[in-house]
Amino acid sequence: MNVRRRHLLLGAGAGLLGAAAVHPVRADGGSIPDATHAGHGSAPSERIHTPNGWTLPHRMRDGVKEFHLVAEEIEHEFAPGSVARCWGYNGTTPGPTLEAVEGDRVRIFVTNRLGEPTSVHWHGLLLPSGMDGVGGLTQPHIPPGETFVYEFTLRQHGTHMYHPHSDEMTQMALGMMGMFIIHPREAEPETIHRDFAILLHNWALHPGTYRPDPSVMQDFDLWTLNSKSFPATAPLVARTGERVRIRIGNLSMWNHPMHLHGVQFAVTGGDGGRWPRALWRTEVTEIVGVGQARDIEFTAVAGDWAFHCHMAHHTMGPMGHGIPNTIGADQSDVEARIRRFMPGFMAMGEHGMAEHQEHVEMGHMPGPENTLAMMAGKGPFGNMEMGGMFTVVKVRDDIEPGDFEDPGWYRHPSGTVAHKVSDDPDFGAPVRRGRPASSDSRSLPTPRRGGHEHH
Repeated sequence: MNVRRRHLLLGAGAGLLGAAAVHPVRADGGSIPDATHAGHGSAPSERIHTPNGWTLPHRMRDGVKEFHLVAEEIEHEFAPGSVARCWGYNGTTPGPTLEAVEGDRVRIFVTNRLGEPTSVHWHGLLLPSGMDGVGGLTQPHIPPGETFVYEFTLRQHGTHMYHPHSDEMTQMALGMMGMFIIHPREAEPETIHRDFAILLHNWALHPGTYRPDPSVMQDFDLWTLNSKSFPATAPLVARTGERVRIRIGNLSMWNHPMHLHGVQFAVTGGDGGRWPRALWRTEVTEIVGVGQARDIEFTAVAGDWAFHCHMAHHTMGPMGHGIPNTIGADQSDVEARIRRFMPGFMAMGEHGMAEHQEHVEMGHMPGPENTLAMMAGKGPFGNMEMGGMFTVVKVRDDIEPGDFEDPGWYRHPSGTVAHKVSDDPDFGAPVRRGRPASSDSRSLPTPRRGGHEHH
Protein backbone atom coordinates (compact mmCIF):
# COMPACT_ATOMS: atom_id res chain seq x y z
CA MET A 1 0.00 0.00 0.00
CA ASN A 2 1.69 3.24 -1.09
CA VAL A 3 1.39 6.72 0.34
CA ARG A 4 -0.52 7.95 -2.72
CA ARG A 5 -3.39 5.50 -2.15
CA ARG A 6 -3.51 6.41 1.54
CA HIS A 7 -4.11 10.02 0.51
CA LEU A 8 -6.83 8.91 -1.90
CA LEU A 9 -8.56 7.06 0.93
CA LEU A 10 -8.50 10.17 3.03
CA GLY A 11 -9.71 12.17 0.06
CA ALA A 12 -12.72 9.88 -0.20
CA GLY A 13 -13.88 11.28 3.13
CA ALA A 14 -13.43 14.90 2.08
CA GLY A 15 -17.17 15.49 2.13
CA LEU A 16 -17.21 14.49 5.77
CA LEU A 17 -14.09 16.37 6.69
CA GLY A 18 -15.01 19.56 4.85
CA ALA A 19 -12.39 22.24 4.50
CA ALA A 20 -10.36 21.07 7.49
CA ALA A 21 -6.60 21.60 7.34
CA VAL A 22 -4.61 18.53 6.32
CA HIS A 23 -2.10 17.30 8.89
CA PRO A 24 1.51 17.20 7.54
CA VAL A 25 2.74 13.74 6.51
CA ARG A 26 6.13 12.02 6.83
CA ALA A 27 7.75 10.32 3.87
CA ASP A 28 6.55 6.93 5.15
CA GLY A 29 2.94 8.15 5.28
CA GLY A 30 2.92 8.89 9.00
CA SER A 31 1.76 12.15 10.54
CA ILE A 32 3.94 14.81 12.14
CA PRO A 33 2.23 16.29 15.22
CA ASP A 34 1.58 20.03 15.12
CA ALA A 35 3.02 22.50 17.60
CA THR A 36 -0.37 22.56 19.32
CA HIS A 37 -3.00 19.89 19.88
CA ALA A 38 -6.59 21.13 19.98
CA GLY A 39 -5.46 24.04 22.14
CA HIS A 40 -3.61 21.91 24.71
CA GLY A 41 -0.09 23.18 25.34
CA SER A 42 2.98 22.17 23.35
CA ALA A 43 3.52 18.92 21.50
CA PRO A 44 5.60 16.15 23.02
CA SER A 45 9.09 15.88 21.53
CA GLU A 46 8.76 12.17 20.78
CA ARG A 47 7.06 10.65 17.74
CA ILE A 48 5.81 7.10 17.31
CA HIS A 49 7.63 4.94 14.79
CA THR A 50 5.75 1.80 13.71
CA PRO A 51 8.23 -0.61 12.06
CA ASN A 52 6.79 -1.94 8.78
CA GLY A 53 3.81 0.33 9.44
CA TRP A 54 2.70 3.93 9.40
CA THR A 55 0.82 6.63 11.34
CA LEU A 56 -2.58 7.84 10.11
CA PRO A 57 -2.67 11.53 9.12
CA HIS A 58 -5.42 13.58 10.75
CA ARG A 59 -7.24 16.83 10.01
CA MET A 60 -8.06 19.62 12.46
CA ARG A 61 -11.66 20.90 12.33
CA ASP A 62 -13.08 23.30 14.92
CA GLY A 63 -10.46 22.19 17.46
CA VAL A 64 -11.19 18.46 16.95
CA LYS A 65 -8.74 15.93 15.54
CA GLU A 66 -10.44 13.97 12.78
CA PHE A 67 -9.25 10.55 11.61
CA HIS A 68 -10.78 8.29 8.96
CA LEU A 69 -10.45 4.50 9.09
CA VAL A 70 -11.57 2.25 6.23
CA ALA A 71 -12.22 -1.43 6.97
CA GLU A 72 -11.51 -3.42 3.81
CA GLU A 73 -10.06 -6.55 2.26
CA ILE A 74 -6.40 -6.19 1.34
CA GLU A 75 -3.53 -8.12 -0.16
CA HIS A 76 -0.77 -8.53 2.40
CA GLU A 77 2.76 -9.92 2.19
CA PHE A 78 4.02 -11.51 5.42
CA ALA A 79 7.47 -11.95 3.89
CA PRO A 80 8.72 -12.62 0.35
CA GLY A 81 7.09 -15.88 -0.74
CA SER A 82 3.90 -15.56 1.31
CA VAL A 83 1.02 -13.30 0.24
CA ALA A 84 -2.55 -13.58 1.53
CA ARG A 85 -5.98 -12.00 1.18
CA CYS A 86 -6.40 -10.40 4.59
CA TRP A 87 -8.65 -7.77 6.14
CA GLY A 88 -7.30 -4.52 7.54
CA TYR A 89 -7.69 -0.76 7.71
CA ASN A 90 -6.74 1.80 5.07
CA GLY A 91 -4.93 -0.79 2.97
CA THR A 92 -2.72 -2.41 5.60
CA THR A 93 -2.58 -4.85 8.48
CA PRO A 94 -2.10 -3.82 11.14
CA GLY A 95 -4.09 -0.70 10.45
CA PRO A 96 -2.31 2.65 10.76
CA THR A 97 -1.24 3.80 14.20
CA LEU A 98 -3.46 6.53 15.66
CA GLU A 99 -1.52 9.17 17.57
CA ALA A 100 -2.98 11.92 19.77
CA VAL A 101 -2.44 13.76 23.07
CA GLU A 102 -4.20 13.47 26.40
CA GLY A 103 -7.00 16.04 26.46
CA ASP A 104 -7.54 16.00 22.69
CA ARG A 105 -11.06 15.78 21.36
CA VAL A 106 -11.03 13.15 18.58
CA ARG A 107 -13.58 12.34 15.88
CA ILE A 108 -13.00 9.04 14.07
CA PHE A 109 -14.94 8.13 10.93
CA VAL A 110 -15.13 4.41 10.13
CA THR A 111 -16.16 3.32 6.63
CA ASN A 112 -17.06 -0.34 6.16
CA ARG A 113 -15.97 -1.76 2.78
CA LEU A 114 -16.25 -5.39 3.94
CA GLY A 115 -19.01 -7.79 2.95
CA GLU A 116 -20.28 -8.06 6.54
CA PRO A 117 -21.01 -5.64 9.40
CA THR A 118 -18.22 -4.41 11.65
CA SER A 119 -17.51 -2.02 14.54
CA VAL A 120 -14.41 -0.62 16.25
CA HIS A 121 -13.61 -1.05 19.94
CA TRP A 122 -11.09 1.40 21.39
CA HIS A 123 -9.27 -1.08 23.60
CA GLY A 124 -8.53 0.33 27.07
CA LEU A 125 -9.82 3.84 26.45
CA LEU A 126 -12.01 5.69 28.96
CA LEU A 127 -15.01 6.98 27.02
CA PRO A 128 -18.84 7.08 26.97
CA SER A 129 -20.45 3.65 26.77
CA GLY A 130 -22.02 4.43 23.40
CA MET A 131 -18.57 5.01 21.90
CA ASP A 132 -17.07 1.71 23.15
CA GLY A 133 -17.72 -0.08 19.87
CA VAL A 134 -19.36 -3.35 20.89
CA GLY A 135 -21.76 -4.15 18.07
CA GLY A 136 -25.27 -4.90 19.28
CA LEU A 137 -24.53 -3.86 22.86
CA THR A 138 -23.36 -0.23 22.76
CA GLN A 139 -24.06 0.62 19.12
CA PRO A 140 -25.63 -0.77 15.94
CA HIS A 141 -23.22 -2.76 13.78
CA ILE A 142 -21.79 -0.77 10.87
CA PRO A 143 -23.38 -2.31 7.74
CA PRO A 144 -21.36 -2.81 4.54
CA GLY A 145 -20.99 0.44 2.61
CA GLU A 146 -21.85 2.72 5.52
CA THR A 147 -19.76 5.15 7.57
CA PHE A 148 -20.19 5.68 11.33
CA VAL A 149 -18.48 8.29 13.49
CA TYR A 150 -17.03 7.99 17.00
CA GLU A 151 -16.28 11.13 19.00
CA PHE A 152 -14.83 11.48 22.51
CA THR A 153 -12.26 13.33 24.58
CA LEU A 154 -9.06 11.51 25.51
CA ARG A 155 -8.94 11.33 29.32
CA GLN A 156 -5.70 9.35 29.69
CA HIS A 157 -2.35 8.63 28.10
CA GLY A 158 -0.57 5.39 27.30
CA THR A 159 -0.33 2.49 24.87
CA HIS A 160 -3.68 1.32 23.57
CA MET A 161 -5.16 -0.60 20.64
CA TYR A 162 -8.21 -0.75 18.40
CA HIS A 163 -9.99 -3.75 16.85
CA PRO A 164 -13.49 -4.91 15.85
CA HIS A 165 -16.11 -6.10 18.33
CA SER A 166 -18.25 -7.52 15.54
CA ASP A 167 -17.52 -11.08 14.37
CA GLU A 168 -14.16 -10.46 16.00
CA MET A 169 -13.10 -14.13 15.78
CA THR A 170 -13.03 -13.74 11.99
CA GLN A 171 -12.14 -10.10 11.62
CA MET A 172 -9.19 -10.17 14.03
CA ALA A 173 -7.95 -13.50 12.66
CA LEU A 174 -7.80 -11.87 9.23
CA GLY A 175 -5.80 -8.87 10.49
CA MET A 176 -8.15 -6.09 11.64
CA MET A 177 -6.33 -4.29 14.46
CA GLY A 178 -4.07 -1.36 15.16
CA MET A 179 -2.30 0.72 17.82
CA PHE A 180 -3.74 3.85 19.47
CA ILE A 181 -1.00 5.87 21.21
CA ILE A 182 -1.96 8.75 23.49
CA HIS A 183 0.89 11.01 24.58
CA PRO A 184 0.75 12.67 28.03
CA ARG A 185 -0.28 16.32 28.11
CA GLU A 186 2.72 17.14 30.27
CA ALA A 187 6.32 16.24 29.44
CA GLU A 188 7.61 12.74 30.09
CA PRO A 189 9.77 12.32 33.23
CA GLU A 190 12.62 11.24 30.93
CA THR A 191 13.09 12.29 27.33
CA ILE A 192 12.25 9.42 24.98
CA HIS A 193 14.43 9.61 21.87
CA ARG A 194 12.98 6.59 20.01
CA ASP A 195 9.38 5.47 20.52
CA PHE A 196 8.44 2.24 18.72
CA ALA A 197 5.00 0.59 18.45
CA ILE A 198 4.75 -3.15 17.79
CA LEU A 199 1.61 -5.27 17.58
CA LEU A 200 1.90 -9.05 18.10
CA HIS A 201 -0.34 -11.39 16.14
CA ASN A 202 -0.69 -14.99 14.96
CA TRP A 203 -2.14 -16.43 11.75
CA ALA A 204 -3.29 -19.77 10.41
CA LEU A 205 -2.28 -19.63 6.75
CA HIS A 206 -2.31 -23.31 5.85
CA PRO A 207 0.43 -24.47 3.44
CA GLY A 208 -0.47 -23.70 -0.14
CA THR A 209 -3.44 -21.45 0.74
CA TYR A 210 -4.04 -17.71 0.35
CA ARG A 211 -6.52 -16.80 3.11
CA PRO A 212 -5.99 -17.00 6.88
CA ASP A 213 -8.24 -19.56 8.60
CA PRO A 214 -10.27 -17.97 11.44
CA SER A 215 -11.36 -21.35 12.85
CA VAL A 216 -7.90 -22.22 14.23
CA MET A 217 -7.50 -21.58 17.95
CA GLN A 218 -3.99 -22.85 18.82
CA ASP A 219 -2.05 -24.42 15.96
CA PHE A 220 -0.99 -21.24 14.18
CA ASP A 221 1.80 -21.29 11.63
CA LEU A 222 2.69 -17.61 11.23
CA TRP A 223 3.83 -15.41 14.10
CA THR A 224 4.28 -11.73 13.37
CA LEU A 225 5.51 -8.35 14.57
CA ASN A 226 3.32 -5.71 12.92
CA SER A 227 2.04 -8.45 10.57
CA LYS A 228 5.52 -9.30 9.26
CA SER A 229 7.55 -12.47 9.81
CA PHE A 230 11.34 -12.49 9.99
CA PRO A 231 13.35 -11.79 7.86
CA ALA A 232 10.81 -9.22 6.61
CA THR A 233 10.55 -7.55 10.04
CA ALA A 234 12.16 -4.11 10.01
CA PRO A 235 15.01 -3.52 12.48
CA LEU A 236 14.58 -1.14 15.40
CA VAL A 237 17.29 1.48 14.84
CA ALA A 238 18.73 3.76 17.52
CA ARG A 239 21.81 5.78 18.43
CA THR A 240 24.12 4.73 21.24
CA GLY A 241 23.02 6.32 24.53
CA GLU A 242 19.49 7.20 23.41
CA ARG A 243 16.55 6.29 25.62
CA VAL A 244 14.36 3.86 23.69
CA ARG A 245 10.79 2.82 24.42
CA ILE A 246 9.15 -0.17 22.76
CA ARG A 247 5.37 -0.26 23.13
CA ILE A 248 4.15 -3.84 22.66
CA GLY A 249 0.49 -4.70 22.13
CA ASN A 250 -0.81 -8.27 21.89
CA LEU A 251 -3.99 -9.06 19.98
CA SER A 252 -2.97 -12.63 19.15
CA MET A 253 -4.37 -15.75 20.85
CA TRP A 254 -1.17 -16.59 22.75
CA ASN A 255 0.81 -14.92 25.51
CA HIS A 256 4.30 -13.90 24.40
CA PRO A 257 7.41 -13.64 26.62
CA MET A 258 9.24 -10.89 24.73
CA HIS A 259 13.01 -11.03 25.25
CA LEU A 260 15.55 -8.34 24.40
CA HIS A 261 19.26 -9.13 24.25
CA GLY A 262 22.03 -6.82 25.41
CA VAL A 263 20.29 -4.72 28.06
CA GLN A 264 18.21 -4.88 31.18
CA PHE A 265 15.10 -2.86 30.42
CA ALA A 266 12.59 -1.22 32.74
CA VAL A 267 8.92 -2.16 32.39
CA THR A 268 7.31 1.26 32.76
CA GLY A 269 3.68 0.88 31.74
CA GLY A 270 0.87 -1.21 30.39
CA ASP A 271 -2.53 -0.94 28.79
CA GLY A 272 -3.61 1.04 31.86
CA GLY A 273 -1.04 3.74 31.09
CA ARG A 274 2.35 4.70 32.50
CA TRP A 275 3.06 3.29 35.95
CA PRO A 276 4.36 5.28 38.92
CA ARG A 277 8.13 4.94 39.13
CA ALA A 278 7.82 2.85 42.30
CA LEU A 279 6.17 0.12 40.19
CA TRP A 280 8.84 0.03 37.48
CA ARG A 281 10.84 -3.19 37.47
CA THR A 282 13.95 -4.40 35.72
CA GLU A 283 13.62 -7.37 33.36
CA VAL A 284 15.15 -8.94 30.26
CA THR A 285 11.97 -10.84 29.34
CA GLU A 286 8.42 -9.58 29.77
CA ILE A 287 5.26 -11.61 29.19
CA VAL A 288 2.69 -9.66 27.19
CA GLY A 289 -0.64 -11.37 27.75
CA VAL A 290 -3.49 -11.66 25.28
CA GLY A 291 -5.23 -8.28 25.06
CA GLN A 292 -2.47 -6.55 27.03
CA ALA A 293 0.10 -3.87 26.25
CA ARG A 294 3.49 -3.35 27.89
CA ASP A 295 6.00 -0.51 27.60
CA ILE A 296 9.69 -1.28 28.02
CA GLU A 297 12.45 1.36 28.18
CA PHE A 298 16.23 1.13 28.04
CA THR A 299 19.38 3.02 27.15
CA ALA A 300 20.66 1.89 23.75
CA VAL A 301 23.99 0.02 23.69
CA ALA A 302 25.98 -0.30 20.46
CA GLY A 303 25.53 -3.60 18.63
CA ASP A 304 22.99 -5.83 16.92
CA TRP A 305 20.62 -7.21 19.55
CA ALA A 306 17.94 -9.84 18.99
CA PHE A 307 14.39 -8.98 20.05
CA HIS A 308 11.94 -11.85 19.92
CA CYS A 309 9.30 -13.99 21.58
CA HIS A 310 10.99 -16.63 23.73
CA MET A 311 8.52 -19.38 22.85
CA ALA A 312 10.87 -21.17 20.45
CA HIS A 313 8.26 -22.20 17.89
CA HIS A 314 7.11 -18.57 17.65
CA THR A 315 10.49 -17.70 16.08
CA MET A 316 10.06 -20.16 13.22
CA GLY A 317 8.08 -20.19 10.02
CA PRO A 318 5.30 -22.71 9.27
CA MET A 319 6.05 -26.18 10.55
CA GLY A 320 4.11 -29.42 10.82
CA HIS A 321 2.57 -30.65 14.03
CA GLY A 322 2.37 -34.25 15.20
CA ILE A 323 5.03 -35.51 12.78
CA PRO A 324 7.57 -38.20 13.75
CA ASN A 325 10.80 -37.14 15.45
CA THR A 326 13.49 -38.45 13.10
CA ILE A 327 16.55 -37.12 14.91
CA GLY A 328 19.15 -39.87 14.88
CA ALA A 329 17.31 -41.93 12.25
CA ASP A 330 18.81 -42.90 8.88
CA GLN A 331 16.46 -41.39 6.31
CA SER A 332 18.28 -42.35 3.14
CA ASP A 333 15.87 -42.01 0.21
CA VAL A 334 12.84 -41.83 2.52
CA GLU A 335 11.85 -38.26 1.63
CA ALA A 336 12.04 -38.88 -2.10
CA ARG A 337 9.66 -41.82 -1.82
CA ILE A 338 7.22 -39.93 0.42
CA ARG A 339 7.16 -36.96 -1.99
CA ARG A 340 5.64 -39.21 -4.65
CA PHE A 341 2.48 -39.12 -2.55
CA MET A 342 2.98 -35.81 -0.66
CA PRO A 343 4.69 -33.18 -2.87
CA GLY A 344 6.71 -30.71 -0.84
CA PHE A 345 7.12 -33.11 2.13
CA MET A 346 10.16 -32.29 4.25
CA ALA A 347 11.10 -34.51 7.20
CA MET A 348 12.91 -33.26 10.27
CA GLY A 349 16.65 -33.62 9.75
CA GLU A 350 18.63 -36.54 11.09
CA HIS A 351 20.77 -34.18 13.17
CA GLY A 352 18.16 -31.49 13.95
CA MET A 353 16.22 -28.83 12.05
CA ALA A 354 19.02 -26.42 11.14
CA GLU A 355 19.68 -28.19 7.83
CA HIS A 356 16.20 -27.18 6.58
CA GLN A 357 17.37 -23.69 5.64
CA GLU A 358 20.35 -25.06 3.73
CA HIS A 359 18.23 -27.55 1.80
CA VAL A 360 15.60 -24.94 0.91
CA GLU A 361 18.24 -22.46 -0.25
CA MET A 362 19.87 -25.12 -2.44
CA GLY A 363 16.51 -25.70 -4.10
CA HIS A 364 16.21 -29.44 -3.66
CA MET A 365 13.62 -29.27 -0.86
CA PRO A 366 10.92 -26.94 -2.14
CA GLY A 367 8.07 -26.32 0.27
CA PRO A 368 4.36 -25.92 -0.51
CA GLU A 369 3.17 -22.99 -2.62
CA ASN A 370 2.81 -19.60 -0.90
CA THR A 371 4.36 -20.95 2.31
CA LEU A 372 7.35 -19.47 4.13
CA ALA A 373 10.33 -21.60 5.00
CA MET A 374 10.53 -22.78 8.59
CA MET A 375 13.88 -21.02 9.00
CA ALA A 376 15.17 -18.07 7.03
CA GLY A 377 17.32 -14.97 7.03
CA LYS A 378 21.07 -14.50 6.79
CA GLY A 379 23.35 -12.57 9.10
CA PRO A 380 26.97 -11.51 8.72
CA PHE A 381 28.13 -14.90 10.01
CA GLY A 382 25.74 -17.19 8.12
CA ASN A 383 22.20 -18.50 8.38
CA MET A 384 20.08 -17.01 11.16
CA GLU A 385 17.76 -20.07 11.31
CA MET A 386 14.88 -17.93 12.53
CA GLY A 387 11.41 -16.83 11.47
CA GLY A 388 8.21 -15.41 12.94
CA MET A 389 8.38 -13.05 15.93
CA PHE A 390 12.01 -12.03 15.57
CA THR A 391 13.77 -8.80 14.69
CA VAL A 392 16.98 -6.95 15.52
CA VAL A 393 17.56 -3.80 17.55
CA LYS A 394 20.41 -2.07 15.71
CA VAL A 395 22.27 0.55 17.75
CA ARG A 396 25.13 2.63 16.30
CA ASP A 397 27.21 5.56 17.51
CA ASP A 398 26.58 7.65 14.39
CA ILE A 399 22.82 7.35 13.79
CA GLU A 400 21.25 10.77 13.22
CA PRO A 401 18.15 11.82 15.21
CA GLY A 402 15.01 10.73 13.38
CA ASP A 403 16.90 8.30 11.11
CA PHE A 404 15.32 4.83 11.07
CA GLU A 405 17.08 3.45 7.99
CA ASP A 406 18.72 0.04 8.34
CA PRO A 407 22.44 0.75 9.00
CA GLY A 408 23.55 -2.74 7.95
CA TRP A 409 25.33 -5.21 10.16
CA TYR A 410 27.33 -4.15 13.21
CA ARG A 411 31.11 -3.91 12.90
CA HIS A 412 32.38 -5.54 16.06
CA PRO A 413 35.51 -4.06 17.65
CA SER A 414 38.56 -6.28 17.37
CA GLY A 415 38.63 -9.10 19.91
CA THR A 416 34.91 -8.96 20.77
CA VAL A 417 33.57 -11.80 18.59
CA ALA A 418 33.43 -15.44 19.72
CA HIS A 419 35.82 -17.46 17.52
CA LYS A 420 37.15 -20.97 16.91
CA VAL A 421 40.05 -22.26 18.98
CA SER A 422 39.96 -25.93 17.89
CA ASP A 423 38.26 -28.33 15.47
CA ASP A 424 39.07 -31.38 17.61
CA PRO A 425 35.92 -32.78 19.36
CA ASP A 426 38.22 -34.16 22.10
CA PHE A 427 39.76 -30.73 22.75
CA GLY A 428 40.63 -29.89 26.33
CA ALA A 429 39.65 -31.74 29.48
CA PRO A 430 36.07 -30.61 30.26
CA VAL A 431 34.34 -31.99 33.35
CA ARG A 432 31.41 -34.18 32.28
CA ARG A 433 28.88 -36.32 34.11
CA GLY A 434 26.58 -39.10 32.98
CA ARG A 435 27.05 -41.39 30.02
CA PRO A 436 27.38 -39.76 26.57
CA ALA A 437 24.94 -41.23 24.05
CA SER A 438 26.24 -43.45 21.30
CA SER A 439 26.39 -41.88 17.86
CA ASP A 440 24.52 -44.94 16.58
CA SER A 441 20.89 -44.65 17.70
CA ARG A 442 20.32 -48.30 16.82
CA SER A 443 22.42 -49.28 19.85
CA LEU A 444 19.65 -48.09 22.19
CA PRO A 445 17.64 -50.91 23.80
CA THR A 446 14.18 -51.66 22.40
CA PRO A 447 11.35 -51.52 24.98
CA ARG A 448 9.74 -54.89 25.62
CA ARG A 449 6.01 -55.39 25.40
CA GLY A 450 4.39 -55.39 28.78
CA GLY A 451 7.01 -52.95 30.12
CA HIS A 452 6.64 -49.28 30.94
CA GLU A 453 6.82 -47.78 27.45
CA HIS A 454 4.27 -45.10 26.58
CA HIS A 455 1.55 -45.85 24.04
